[in-house]
Amino acid sequence: MAVSAYVLIQTEVGKAAQVAEEVAAIDGVVSAEDVTGPYDVIVRAEAETMDDLGRLVVSRVQLIDGITRTLTCPVVHL
Repeated sequence: MAVSAYVLIQTEVGKAAQVAEEVAAIDGVVSAEDVTGPYDVIVRAEAETMDDLGRLVVSRVQLIDGITRTLTCPVVHL
């Protein structure tokens, strides 16, 4: 079973749409939506392992220009 997480992203002013579009193109990203509130983009991502998910966020998502902060929230099945 793959692991999934929501990645909450804060962006520079005026960059949310561009960031969402670029993140959506990354392999492993299920959806990327512009939102209002304390975060600018919310992403749903999936990977085979938690390590793979971490690598996806650190080596792919966080390198996108305009992102200032991310918060990764793994999905748990209670």
